[in-house]
Amino acid sequence: MPQKPPALSLVAVPGRRIMTLELAREIEARGFSGIYCPSIAGGLALCEGIAQVTETIKFGTSVSPIYTRPPMDYAQNASFIHEVSGGRFRFGVGVSHAPSMSRMGLEVGKPVTEMRAFAEAYHKVTGVGNKPPLVLATLRKRMIALAGEVGDGMVFANGARSHMRESLSAVPQSRRDDRKFFIGNMIPVCISDDLEAARAVHRRNLTHYAKLPNYRNYWREAGYEEEMAAIEAVIASGNEERIPALLTNRWLDDTTLSGPPSRVREGLDAWYDAGIKTPILVPSSAAGNQMKAFQEVFSTFGN
Repeated sequence: MPQKPPALSLVAVPGRRIMTLELAREIEARGFSGIYCPSIAGGLALCEGIAQVTETIKFGTSVSPIYTRPPMDYAQNASFIHEVSGGRFRFGVGVSHAPSMSRMGLEVGKPVTEMRAFAEAYHKVTGVGNKPPLVLATLRKRMIALAGEVGDGMVFANGARSHMRESLSAVPQSRRDDRKFFIGNMIPVCISDDLEAARAVHRRNLTHYAKLPNYRNYWREAGYEEEMAAIEAVIASGNEERIPALLTNRWLDDTTLSGPPSRVREGLDAWYDAGIKTPILVPSSAAGNQMKAFQEVFSTFGN
């Protein structure tokens, strides 16, 4: 049976926004299952553009932080995109990370409590037309359970494949089996015949996440106690430059896709088997820039 195509993550950086919309059209033409946009570089604005330049592909935010705009404002914007795209839009929201919000002068409180309040306020908004499905960013079981209760789906980022079935058990089977209930994961991918070079790219890119306490707590829960303890020790000692070396192959191969095309395709199958309905590949390249990374993904998966 042919492999179900994954979705792709897309970011529009200043100076390349028109090129990014052209790339969105190519992603659709090549038969990928979706396009999902992180908050960096105006992810929600990019979704407005995608709604106009594509016709059939599903797309959404993955994710917009709940602290930066009121639920009413988000509901108005999200419903507009949903309507003009013919119902193809999914509105992914998350609590982001305290350091990121602090840089914007925003305070983060209790994540589950504040996400529940946001979801309830979003659902109560009227007079804006049909609102798109609300997808919650998740890592640990309390937020996963909340997604099953007040959301229309969930999306992980850098989830651990070996722990995914345990994580998803926090949502009733009936919800997981519902075709309309979104279950996604943002998966870093680096396609290269040089496996170690691909892993090195992931080590550089994921060091930022290893510095975040909420991610370390999640990966510790997923069985990486030794790795997380070592990372916390070097952070405490002021030697953060040592973090990449502490991201073991065992951990990398559980949270990313790396190596030759055949190995990456096999890894994608394993993600489907773990319960992820919509794997969202986040491309990087060991041999070039972001456009090179997309070409490598197209060669591996696209029609």
